[in-house]
Amino acid sequence: MAAVHSLDRIVFTVPDLAAAERFYAAFGLRTEMADGELALFTDGNPHCWAVLHEVRGQPKKLQYLSFGCFEQDFEAIAQNAEMHRLTTCEPHPLSRIAGLSGDSQDAAQSLWLQHPEGFPVQIRPAPKSSPTQKSVASRDPVVPEGRGAAPNRARVPQVRPRRLSHALFFSGDVAGAVAFYEQALGLRVTDRSSDVIVFMHGVHGSDHHLLALAKSDGPGLHHLSWDVASVDQVGMGMEQMLIAGHERGWGVGRHVLGSNYFYYVRDPWGSYCEYSFDIDFVPYGFDWPSADHPLEDSFYVWGPRVPEDFVKNYETTPQHAPEVTADEITPS
Repeated sequence: MAAVHSLDRIVFTVPDLAAAERFYAAFGLRTEMADGELALFTDGNPHCWAVLHEVRGQPKKLQYLSFGCFEQDFEAIAQNAEMHRLTTCEPHPLSRIAGLSGDSQDAAQSLWLQHPEGFPVQIRPAPKSSPTQKSVASRDPVVPEGRGAAPNRARVPQVRPRRLSHALFFSGDVAGAVAFYEQALGLRVTDRSSDVIVFMHGVHGSDHHLLALAKSDGPGLHHLSWDVASVDQVGMGMEQMLIAGHERGWGVGRHVLGSNYFYYVRDPWGSYCEYSFDIDFVPYGFDWPSADHPLEDSFYVWGPRVPEDFVKNYETTPQHAPEVTADEITPS
């Protein structure tokens, strides 16, 4: 079917771009900043995964999402959106800035749809940035007998993620958001736990989820997940962020749905970046056996206790408590 192949770019605003640059550089991303725009890259990859703009005095806010599709699928996707009577909208003003992202987001061949919760979603022909096969783990060097295998702490290199794996977004209407992504983008549900959390993958081959949706009191960005090459890199990523002064996080642990090992570190505005290793993969043409899992068996297999505000949406009014608390999704 005609469907997008990648979550190509996430665009959001923050109140302090310099603080954002320090955080993402410490995390291990390649950052480029100029003229009020911060672009995020992974080491050795020219693709721009996210763009941040500065709005002083305002909280962090998701501005728009951009999805990539194959050139030959674009017209069919547009026709499908019209058939489902999805609402089109004007390009987001920030999309007119070519800047450090390397290309103009306001391409002539681009479809802009209004998400049911108010933010724009762009669909445009673009090279596939999602993986075409499961990520390969790095091979540790063989250590001869009689020598220690662990590296010297002072010589541990910085963990540098390989690519964006997925993003998790808050939603005040998970069912409505799922229907939108199915109709507009051709994404499919991989796994879910009622309307509390839903994982969606791309039909052209993607990780267990390109995006996930978590129940809240409105839209927002919960986390960006970045693929690393080993469980050891997940732990070393945790350590490098602790050394950098970012002490709030969750992990190391292992998820149930997606199966990946994780460590989440909290950014200066209450959302997270995740080091992720060994996530499940849905190949092209594969019919994943989607299931609705019990809430207590959908979050994590093992790991430390979940921070109390891990599922709080800081993009909505601060006094609004999230509809689901961490205690509700902690295994008994």
